[in-house]
Amino acid sequence: METTSAAETQAVAARLAAEVPDGAVVCLHGDLGAGKTCFVQGLAKALGVRRPVGSPTFTLINEYRGRRGLAHIDLYRLRGAADAFGLGLEDYLEHFDGVVAIEWAERLGELMPEDCWHVRLAEGAAGDESRRVTVERPAASVRPDA
Repeated sequence: METTSAAETQAVAARLAAEVPDGAVVCLHGDLGAGKTCFVQGLAKALGVRRPVGSPTFTLINEYRGRRGLAHIDLYRLRGAADAFGLGLEDYLEHFDGVVAIEWAERLGELMPEDCWHVRLAEGAAGDESRRVTVERPAASVRPDA
């Protein structure tokens, strides 16, 4: 789908937040400036997080509490799966009580769970704030009647 503003991108994220169960991992893909953090801000608001949400590029992981928990992870500064493993990410991937959103998720390598929700963001055709957002649900979450 195509969004034309940050608010529309966040609204797409809010709709996704209503679908993902606790323990879900949302893997975000896109170039710098594609809207990954904006998308996570929409997730956070929909999950009841009241604190401002920014990119954890230097802290790597931020946890937020709302009606549901959110772990926001940014792997931009990591070189690959070995660095990710050293951070203890497997605890978030397997045991976090809430939603885990991972920017630059491709850097997880073999640590990437098979049942991720993949969100791909790219510049849209309609101008500066437009984004093309693609959501790929894990096979187990797709209803036969959908």
